[in-house]
Amino acid sequence: MVADMKIDGPFYAQLGGAAEEAARLAAIGYDGIYTLEGRWDPFLPLALASEHAPQLDIATGIAVAFPRNPIHLASQAWDLQTFSKGRFLLGIGSQVKAHIEKRFGVEFAHPAARMREYIQALKAIFACWQDGDRLDFQGKYFRHTLMTPMFNPGPNAFGPPPVLLGALGPLMTEVAGEVADGLIVHPFSNLPFLTGAALPAAERGLAKSGRRREDFILQVNAMVITGETAAETAAATEGVRSLLGFYASTPAYRPPMDAIGYGDLQPELNRLSKEGRWDELGSHIDDTFLEAFTTRGEPREIARKLREKYGAHADRLAIYAPYAASDAMWKRIIGELKNTG
Repeated sequence: MVADMKIDGPFYAQLGGAAEEAARLAAIGYDGIYTLEGRWDPFLPLALASEHAPQLDIATGIAVAFPRNPIHLASQAWDLQTFSKGRFLLGIGSQVKAHIEKRFGVEFAHPAARMREYIQALKAIFACWQDGDRLDFQGKYFRHTLMTPMFNPGPNAFGPPPVLLGALGPLMTEVAGEVADGLIVHPFSNLPFLTGAALPAAERGLAKSGRRREDFILQVNAMVITGETAAETAAATEGVRSLLGFYASTPAYRPPMDAIGYGDLQPELNRLSKEGRWDELGSHIDDTFLEAFTTRGEPREIARKLREKYGAHADRLAIYAPYAASDAMWKRIIGELKNTG
């Protein structure tokens, strides 16, 4: 098992409830929390979380990179790293083509090459602010050559924040190993895909950069299904089944399905999504699929199952359980994860 594996919890909070939610997650026993870029901004709630639960690591998991200029993202990350006293992790990702082009209205071409430059640009900006390096980044997609004293925040007492890249495809995952400080493994994953595709791609990137696995943070997002009663477990199962159907309808997410022999299901689910038949997607996720993509069982089994599945790989284990369950149950599970192994 990875020594001192950290356990992270999902931070679904708007500004109005961020302080209370962060305190609740800290009381459960999580080491850190991560936001998602969904309906709400992923950065602002983290500031309140850091103020009211300063013992927690805080992270974006992920913020969508391409619609933001690297300077904008660097400034937000620098502020949160300062405010949290060095407990911030900048998690970024590319999102999928349809959302980047149709929702955000920006270009998506050559996403892996663009992301490599994006992270290199971030690192150049950080080096300028932290070490006084001249800002002279000139790439194909990004160009940053001016940093006057008025716009330079100066060195961060806690150092630059680590940059973690959320990736699923082999090229993007290799980019994570090459230029990022860590990889965020998408929750739509399974053990054969992790060990047979994601980790080897990250290792190829690390080899390119001359780094070792211990120089790198691996955060694994684990979908969990459990409950204290049969009714709670059934509700959690159906909720996650629907979520898996939603993920599986996206063409870019086919590789983890191929890893367990379910790739042929992807075009059918994509067709249903284009017809607006979202409610039908979950019905195509059978128990074999569910077992591969989740960790499920009674609460007393979950910590052991998570350790057996991910303990040899994850530096940070992010729990992904989008359903209602008692804090007491999660406190027991997190305590078992942190105290055994």
